[in-house]
Amino acid sequence: MSAQAVSGAGAATSPGELAVLQRVQQLQALIESARQVSSGGVVSTGATASSYSQATGSDFASALQAATSADAAGVAEPADIAYEAAQGGSAGGESGEYAAQIDQAAARNGLDPAVLHGLIQQESGFDPSATSSAGASGLTQLMPGTAASLGVADPLNPGESIEGGARYLGELMAQFGDNSEEALAAYNAGPGAVQQYGGVPPYAETRSYVSNVLANAEAYRQSHPATATAESLA
Repeated sequence: MSAQAVSGAGAATSPGELAVLQRVQQLQALIESARQVSSGGVVSTGATASSYSQATGSDFASALQAATSADAAGVAEPADIAYEAAQGGSAGGESGEYAAQIDQAAARNGLDPAVLHGLIQQESGFDPSATSSAGASGLTQLMPGTAASLGVADPLNPGESIEGGARYLGELMAQFGDNSEEALAAYNAGPGAVQQYGGVPPYAETRSYVSNVLANAEAYRQSHPATATAESLA
């Protein structure tokens, strides 16, 4: 459903249905922003829900769930469409000049460096200037409020973004008992959603996010065996 169709449907819907339609319209706006990737725009490749989770916790996850179940109002839209449209080409990103900084930040925050590499690949494709329509920015796609709480003055500064994202993921790992899947889900959908469901929430976008980050991490380990060996001995 197009954004125009949603905006023109208000007069014929109940307040509850209108709320669902508005959520769908928000998703459509995210999709349009994601499509800028293919036309030269700068859009985060994996921050659609991560940026919202940092701003609103489980509210974004609830909005996605509501939009997914909107078939009751005749306006069903797949919740993961914005995520799929946003993928651009992040899988081809390389850590390159940031590899040492990522490894050091991971060590300081008790993280598997491969997972931090995988997260940054998913979030920004290693583009330090990546931004999202929701306001997230930098390599680890931190929202302004989250960045400030982590002591990150300039999220577009690669070193600060890497350190801030590593610190945030480290906090989530501690909160969720060193469970990488749950910590990554919390980074994406918000800690509240993980607590609500007692694990990775049943959102297609979040499950794809976790799977992709872990796949990126495994690919990094395979291509950097020295790093993997160092991690196993730590």
